[in-house]
Amino acid sequence: MIILGVALLAVCTLIGVFLGDLLGVALGVKANVGGVGIAMILLIAARVWLKNHGRLGKGIVFGVEFWAGLYIPIVVAMAAQQNVVAAASGGPIVLIAATGSLVLCFGAVALLSRLSPGDATSEAFAHGGSIVGGGASDEPEARPAPPPAIPAASAAKE
Repeated sequence: MIILGVALLAVCTLIGVFLGDLLGVALGVKANVGGVGIAMILLIAARVWLKNHGRLGKGIVFGVEFWAGLYIPIVVAMAAQQNVVAAASGGPIVLIAATGSLVLCFGAVALLSRLSPGDATSEAFAHGGSIVGGGASDEPEARPAPPPAIPAASAAKE
């Protein structure tokens, strides 16, 4: 059932937020420290555990993947709650750190894309792009099976 995937995500989120609050208290910060990240790590671990034990059904996968598609907008909305004006008034170090992290991320993406063995012209790559674009089903089209090989002994009889 799809609701099981959503329930798994909810449980991981609650545990992650609770652990993030505990980590904030332990560090003396009046904020949640890494709660969403902890929740995502727990969700990945739970999904792997369920898959290894044969309990990962299609409904759970669909529920988790549905909310995984909403993960980025949720993180952006959470980041929008932070006080950017107060952070920028801290001095130029904020701008230096932001620029440095942006340059580092761009460099990492460029390096990973150059080191990737993927072929942009492959059928799997095209199928993935059509899924993202909404133009294909989740499963690739089945190819016809090759004809069965005729054993040498039966071929000699004919």
